[in-house]
Amino acid sequence: MKLIYFSLFFLFIAIPSIEWEVFQSFDGKFKILTPGKMEKKEKTIETGIGDITYITHYYQSSEKDPDNLVYMVSYCDYPENSIHSDSTEFLEEFFKTTIESSVESVRGELSYSSSIELEDYFGKIWRVDYNDGKGSIKTKAFMVDNRLYTVQVISKKEKAMNIYINKFLDSFSLIDVEE
Repeated sequence: MKLIYFSLFFLFIAIPSIEWEVFQSFDGKFKILTPGKMEKKEKTIETGIGDITYITHYYQSSEKDPDNLVYMVSYCDYPENSIHSDSTEFLEEFFKTTIESSVESVRGELSYSSSIELEDYFGKIWRVDYNDGKGSIKTKAFMVDNRLYTVQVISKKEKAMNIYINKFLDSFSLIDVEE
């Protein structure tokens, strides 16, 4: 029995520990736990309802064989009177289209999707397997007023069930910022 405890002790010592930190975006009005320093990029896309700027904060591991390749949070604001979190019927169709687009964009296959909530805001969670089943993207998305938040982790398929995916996704929360 002592041998088992001794072996388990060394097993836990051998597992590398990741120092997670809180990342806050005051402009984005959110915070999240991350395994490293987040980078930022912005991209503006012309749409039928006007120009929409997507802001993405991401962490990409520099490890040789990381548990997860990329952690990211994106958000964009839709024009007033176009999409809003109080339009529950419309949001079902909006998220259905969003999920379909995410599958098509990586030529993947939808593994599952389900409705979720963040505070009182409607959202969806889904996973797309892509690259001939070698990669996986797990996503949580929420519509908060007219802002869409998308929280994602990209991993290799064989590592798609690791604890760090949910640690990141589940740590996302909204923050109050005085305007």
